[in-house]
Amino acid sequence: MSRVDHITTPDAGGIPPERIAALADRLVGIVGGAYCSVGDEVSEDYGHDEALGVTAVLPCAVVRPATTAQVTAIAMAASELGVPLTARGSGTGLSGAATPRHGGLVVSFERMNRIIEIDTDNHCAVVQPGVQLDQLDEVLAPLDLVYPVFPGEYSASLGGNVNTNAGGMRAVKYGVTRHHVLGLEVVLADGTTMRLGGKYVKSTTGYDLLQLVIGSEGTLALVTEVTIKLHPRLPHAATVLAPFATLEGVTRAVPRIIDSGIGPMILEYIDLMTMSVMTAAAGLDLGVPEQMKADALAYLVVVLESSHQDRLDADVEALATQIAELGALDVYVLPPGAATQIISAREQAFWLAKANNANEIVDTVVPRAQIPEFMERVSAIATDTGSWIAGCGHAGDGNVHLSVFQGDEAVRSTVMHGIFAACMDLGGAISGEHGLGTAKRGYFLELEDPAKIELMRRVKAAFDPTGILNPGAVF
Repeated sequence: MSRVDHITTPDAGGIPPERIAALADRLVGIVGGAYCSVGDEVSEDYGHDEALGVTAVLPCAVVRPATTAQVTAIAMAASELGVPLTARGSGTGLSGAATPRHGGLVVSFERMNRIIEIDTDNHCAVVQPGVQLDQLDEVLAPLDLVYPVFPGEYSASLGGNVNTNAGGMRAVKYGVTRHHVLGLEVVLADGTTMRLGGKYVKSTTGYDLLQLVIGSEGTLALVTEVTIKLHPRLPHAATVLAPFATLEGVTRAVPRIIDSGIGPMILEYIDLMTMSVMTAAAGLDLGVPEQMKADALAYLVVVLESSHQDRLDADVEALATQIAELGALDVYVLPPGAATQIISAREQAFWLAKANNANEIVDTVVPRAQIPEFMERVSAIATDTGSWIAGCGHAGDGNVHLSVFQGDEAVRSTVMHGIFAACMDLGGAISGEHGLGTAKRGYFLELEDPAKIELMRRVKAAFDPTGILNPGAVF
């Protein structure tokens, strides 16, 4: 994906050229010339992730290690020379956390893409950080196992998922990345290597350093190995689609569905405009009559899974009855082909918003019972600022995804500030699953409790006293 028109070319960023040259010599000695790019050799792809509104920056160098020992040597070299270091997985992040610094070094984990072990007895896998979700799933499928965290982009890497604590549509049942990471091997800024956690599922031994690293966006350590939980792959699934007359009707139905004990794997809301764009782009006919489409302003999508078809059928029938009683205009059990297509289309919602020139993507989260009030506030913000805000989200866990269309940068900043302030006022958080990176850093620093931010800074200083790990992200 080209971003030449938005990219800043490399410079030393205040770092003396001789220091950059010394770093390049060290890197070539560590990984070999074929796996180290410097200056004009650096591809523009390494200057950005997929965040909107974040200016790309080409680093002075990119290094592609193959082993933990090489990562250790790279960190030691960067630390000794005072060169900022940014970790990169597949570059699919949406917060700008993989955007490097001027005069900085990108450590790309694309070569560390080996599945080290599938432990079927302990239901876990040990992988290098460059392993992609689709690569892992291809290996697990024949074993009837699954790693259930699918954030919507199957080319995303496990290391990137760990650094951003990625979630996705299945979080309502399975949780997010931090609920599935059992252990990590990490390299600190000075080259210290350590293991956190292991194949065990619980521990009350000291501070939980493992959980500190997860979601830290590469600011505390470099992840070089990940041990993750695996789950049985359930063979039967069904998808239910329910149009509602209002978005409020959908969001108020969600807590009652959770109460029922049916345990949906996916519980999503999709507003009218997003559904229209999704189905048009995919050429998808869901079998909803035209009059029903005209009456519906929002849709609820529920996916159930089970180990037995008869149990699944009973759950679907109970769910359909409940949704109808909760005010749905109708209830449709989608055939397998349409079910697969609508979930795939929903996973591509970000790319559709991007293709339609959205200016910002929001992934805020509120307690799910507060979604109706939050959406009322968002509607008021849109009206007051003359903006168009469309969306969908993981209604089951309160994670609201909004596409903001507002070309005026100053007005857009007001819109974003208003959205984030509303979510925090309702007991939520600025980012539900994409992280802060550089895209949402300013709002976080302004709206979060200063005491908490200061404590986080002290944690950062303990892990990275010289401040070379992804400086500018989060803080």
